Amino acid sequence: MAERFAFSPETLIKAYSLGVFPMADSADSKDIRFYDPDVRALIPLGWHDGRKPEFHLPRRLARTVKRHPFMVTFDRDFAGVITQCAAPSQSRADTWINADIRALYIALHKLGFAHSVEVWEGKKLVGGLYGVALRAAFFGESMFSRRTDASKIALVHLVARLRTGGFELLDAQFSNDHLLQFGIYKLPRERFQQRLAHALSLSADLHLETDSRDLVDAMLAEAQR
Repeated sequence: MAERFAFSPETLIKAYSLGVFPMADSADSKDIRFYDPDVRALIPLGWHDGRKPEFHLPRRLARTVKRHPFMVTFDRDFAGVITQCAAPSQSRADTWINADIRALYIALHKLGFAHSVEVWEGKKLVGGLYGVALRAAFFGESMFSRRTDASKIALVHLVARLRTGGFELLDAQFSNDHLLQFGIYKLPRERFQQRLAHALSLSADLHLETDSRDLVDAMLAEAQR
């Protein structure tokens, strides 16, 4: 039997191309609302080139990332990542990911538009994030962490992959204390729409066949030059 959704996966793709994204009021909510904020938060992809806002990697975190304390994969367990992102935690009693949103993004993943970063401690999934890729734009949706720095490491691996693949935009939707350390910056809606239109006019490649550990090592080496 075909799955039924509150909206079709194709509707979500169109929404993202217009700069609009969905959220539920809570995990138990039956409704999905679409949002187009007046101000948008972006994580910079520039890296010591002076041409763009720069991604900032705190020194302590850089040392941790360089040790590669966890195994990091891409698109190995999308359903596991979004399930963990929807689960309550010590810092978050409820989330905006309801059952329909979970099903929709799993469908988007099967269509090749939604992607996950997994952080593993042995065989246990201890951190990760997921989002949507359209042309040279990546829209970050949610992240989770069950070990110190696990979600931050996932983000660093994502940024290294996006930079390598020629992505122009990493949308974080809203700013928060967790993301401030990475140099997150804000744009008014009109400027964001311009940046988005430019990114959607370009092609990019996630290079999923390449181990992101190599991409991260190359990015860190570049920073030391």
